[in-house]
Amino acid sequence: MPRGELPASIIGDASVRTLRFLGHNVTKVNHIGDWGTQFGMLIAHLEEGDRSDQFSLSDLEGFYREAKKRYDQDSAFAQRARQYVVKLQQGDDYCRSMWRPLVEISMQQNQQNYDLLGVSLTPADIRGESAYNEMLAEIIDDLLERNIAQEEKESVVVYLNAYKNKQGEAMGVVIRKQDGGYLYTTTDIACAKYRYETLKVDRVLYYIDARQHQHLMMAWAIVRKAGYVPQEVALEHHKFGMMLDKQGQPFKTREGGTIKLSALLAEAVSRAKQIIEQKSPHITGEELDELATIIGIGAVKYADLSKNRTTDYIFDWDSMLSFEGNTAPYIQYAGARIHSLLEKAQQQGLSWQDGQGLRVTTPEERAIALAILQLEERLNLVAREGMPNMMCQYLFELASLFSRFYANTPILAEESAEQRKNRLYLTQLTGEVLGLSTLGIRVPERM
Repeated sequence: MPRGELPASIIGDASVRTLRFLGHNVTKVNHIGDWGTQFGMLIAHLEEGDRSDQFSLSDLEGFYREAKKRYDQDSAFAQRARQYVVKLQQGDDYCRSMWRPLVEISMQQNQQNYDLLGVSLTPADIRGESAYNEMLAEIIDDLLERNIAQEEKESVVVYLNAYKNKQGEAMGVVIRKQDGGYLYTTTDIACAKYRYETLKVDRVLYYIDARQHQHLMMAWAIVRKAGYVPQEVALEHHKFGMMLDKQGQPFKTREGGTIKLSALLAEAVSRAKQIIEQKSPHITGEELDELATIIGIGAVKYADLSKNRTTDYIFDWDSMLSFEGNTAPYIQYAGARIHSLLEKAQQQGLSWQDGQGLRVTTPEERAIALAILQLEERLNLVAREGMPNMMCQYLFELASLFSRFYANTPILAEESAEQRKNRLYLTQLTGEVLGLSTLGIRVPERM
């Protein structure tokens, strides 16, 4: 399973949350693949059957598998599919009428996944590939007029000296095909141009599969060559690797197919529920369902966020749902323990917010206080590098420090009122940091 559908959403969302926490003005753009060959294939396939505008996502997935098989085996079908792509790009009414319901059903499922994941993306953030279609002809004309691109065998090509083929010659990037159709590169050029000219950005962060790196770099080379985005505006590809199984192979179903994100999340919740029922049989009903969702979804998100995004990683249910080690359940448990402790303090009428500040007297207190003071530095590092795993490691270390503090230091039982107040205040501050807000992971009140 490519770390595409999952990390592009959750790592990007963590970056948005971090940057906004630090006061930056952030515009989210959900770049959906709602254009291209796959839709030409679907239109050509669906027009031959008894088509209804009412179908489910599973129907659509089945249609696509059938269409892809025909596309690979039937040259006449493949040619018709490619023609429909061009017509779709040119605004053909028939193709657009077939295309819209296909996109809508996909977007509905995507939004359900975003909501379950706790990702802040909404329908208002969607700007798919199709949104840039009206810019493409103008860009082609501009690049031709300025001799940045050239016509070659009815195609339009840009040659890039920075990229060489095996013969040492400048590589050519096709931006308009012989049949008049545009490519992903053309759309990505328009996308970058739009973000600078219309959104007025000064930094652009892309969260896209590592396998797309060279494609993106070549598109941006054309963007820079054309002056569509000046050098002082950063274009950053925050790439990520693959999700692998325990054998180091791409993560798939037992039947060898790609695992759907919705199925993956449902299994995470189910597995979390089984663990809770074993550990805390007194938790039942709606509370059990809610807690299973918080822990299961948090575990999946944290497993991805806590790994260096540039590398492949092993997907292991037992590891990610463990209450020990650098996992979401471990940190969530620390947060729940803090909530319970502060709740007991309130029930006993104990106060710890008197505006007198914090005074530390023991090594354990000092270690936690110093860690909390490092929060701003860590947030700035995550914002600069686009690496949420740096925040995960920080939170794990803070949770570990608090666990030792909790085990070795009396808090509610402390006889000195001043000492007790300091320790409760330190506990509250730790709980606020462990809230995982910049990662978009919820912390339950009890576990």
